[in-house]
Amino acid sequence: MAGKAAKSVVKAIGEYQYPWREKLAKYKDELSKGVWGYWELGAWKPLGISARRRARLRKEVLLAGQDWPYDPPRKEMKTKRKGHKCDRVSAEKRANTAELMKKMPEMLLDYKKRRWEKKMKAEDAKEE
Repeated sequence: MAGKAAKSVVKAIGEYQYPWREKLAKYKDELSKGVWGYWELGAWKPLGISARRRARLRKEVLLAGQDWPYDPPRKEMKTKRKGHKCDRVSAEKRANTAELMKKMPEMLLDYKKRRWEKKMKAEDAKEE
């Protein structure tokens, strides 16, 4: 007897496969108003469905492979890095200094050449 009852229950469950469709139809207006609630005439109104039941319904819909359009759009990720700004700035300065030190011999030669040319121009101006 118990076996027949279990089979009839399984058959009933098999026929009643998508209970979330009915819940989705029932709470469609509530779900579109927001995740937590909404402002109406200057007063905060919580949703007619609890957050726990909303989450369970969302999970059922997503597990069934359907789309859930009621989530708010996600914000952009923060690009601000943690830590002190002075540490980052000093690290950038050290890197910049290392690059400049690689170029230093050429820069010194250019500087010496400019000074020598300036000196020669001054001597030519004196002679004339």
